[in-house]
Amino acid sequence: MDARILATVLARRRLLRSHDRWSRRELEVHQAGELRDLRNFAALNSPFYARLHRGFEDRPLHELPIVTKRELMAAFDDVVTDRSLKLADVSSYLAAASTDQPLAPLRDRWYVTSTSGSTGMRGIFVQDHDEWLWVLASYARANDWAGLRAGLTHRMKLAVVSSRTPWHQSALVGASLHSKFVPTLRIDATDSLATIDERLNEFQPESLVGYASMMRLLAEEQLAGRLRIHPKAVTCSSEVITDDTRERIRRAFGRPPVEVYAATEPAGIASHCDRGRMHLYEDLVVPEFVDENDRPVPPGVYGARVLVTVLFSRTMPLIRYAMSDSVRLSSERCDCGRPYALIDGIQGRNEDLLTFGSVTVQPNAFHKVMEVLPVTAWQIEQLDSGILVRLVGRDGTKTLEAVRGEVRDLLASQGAAIEVRVEDVAFIPKTRMGKAPLIVAKR
Repeated sequence: MDARILATVLARRRLLRSHDRWSRRELEVHQAGELRDLRNFAALNSPFYARLHRGFEDRPLHELPIVTKRELMAAFDDVVTDRSLKLADVSSYLAAASTDQPLAPLRDRWYVTSTSGSTGMRGIFVQDHDEWLWVLASYARANDWAGLRAGLTHRMKLAVVSSRTPWHQSALVGASLHSKFVPTLRIDATDSLATIDERLNEFQPESLVGYASMMRLLAEEQLAGRLRIHPKAVTCSSEVITDDTRERIRRAFGRPPVEVYAATEPAGIASHCDRGRMHLYEDLVVPEFVDENDRPVPPGVYGARVLVTVLFSRTMPLIRYAMSDSVRLSSERCDCGRPYALIDGIQGRNEDLLTFGSVTVQPNAFHKVMEVLPVTAWQIEQLDSGILVRLVGRDGTKTLEAVRGEVRDLLASQGAAIEVRVEDVAFIPKTRMGKAPLIVAKR
C-alpha cells in the first residue's frame, strides 16, 4: 500500500471518527440518504435489482425482497452494475490465481473475495477501488477504537494469522495494508504452532489479528512460554469467541481481546469501543435481525439470521442480503457517546446448530459444559451415529467417561438421546482455511 492509498484510508478513518460524535437522529438521516442513493443506483444499473424491486420503489427497506447468496450467484452477471463483468471471467481469474502471491485486482479495477463454501455454496464478491478503500477503512475503525493509531507518522507492526488463500478477505486486507507504514506479517493459520510461534517471536507485532480459535491456541502458547510477544491489541474475528477463550487471551497477553464482527460480504459490521461494548457500524451497514420467518426480533432475543444492506456497495449491490448469523441486539446504550446500536451476543451461523431429528442444540449449550473442563482445547463434531468430543491437554482430574456422561446428560436435557464418543487428541483438526471451530455440524 503506497502513501497515497494509506492517506485516503486515514482520511476515511477521520471521517468515520466524526460520525462517532453524531446524534442518533443525525445517523438516521445519513442512513436514509445513503440508502436512497444505493437503491437508485441499483435500480438504474443492475438488471437484477431493477426486476426485483419493481413495484417496491416507494416501499421502506424492511418491505423489500430478501436476497440470498444462492440467488446472487445464480444471477451474478445481472446483479453487477458493470456489464463487462462476467462470472465466468471472475471464476477463471480466481482459478488461475497463485496461492503464493497476493491477488492483484482483476483488470486492475476490481478486488475479488470469495467465501470458503463451507455452507454448501461458494460466494464471490467484487468491489472497485473506492469500495475496497471503505472495506479497509472499516477495519481501520476497529483498530482506532482499540486505541491503535497507525498512520503516516506512526508505524504499526501488524501480524495476521489467518488464511493465506489469496481470495480470502483477511489475506487480501493484509496484503493491501502491508507497507513501510504498516509492516504486516501474514501467517497461514494451517502452519504448525511451532512455526507460528517462531515467526511471531521474531516479528514482535504491536497488533495481533486472527481467528478466535487460533488466538486461543496462541494464548496457550504464550502461557506455556513458547510464544513471547507483547501486542498492544489482540483482535479476534471470523468465529464466535467464548467467555473461556476471552479470559485465556486476557491472562496470556494482559488485555482482553478486541472482537470484530465481520464477514466477506459486508466487511466490518461491528467491533468493541473503548468501553468494551460492541457497536454496529450503522453508518456503513444497515443490519436487520430477523427470526426464521424473517420477522424482526426484539432486543434481547437471538435472531435466526441477519439481513445486511451495505451502504457503500455499488459494483455488486447488497440490499437485504441474508447471512445465517444468529446475533442478539441489545436494548442498552453505551456511555461512550457513540450513536450506534449495540449487540451483546453472537452465537455464530445457523449452520453451527446441531440438529438431531426434531431436536436442535445451540452451540452455547455445549460451551457451558465444555469450558469448565480441565482441558486446553476441545471440539465437538457431529457424526452419522452421534457426536465425537475431542479433548486436548486433559489433566486427568476428570475421566473420559465423566466427560461423556456430562455431555450425554446435556443432550438428554435438550431431548436428544444420542451416542457420545470422547477421545483425547494431540491437536484439534483445522479446516483448509486454518480455522479450528468448536462445533462442527454434519453437512
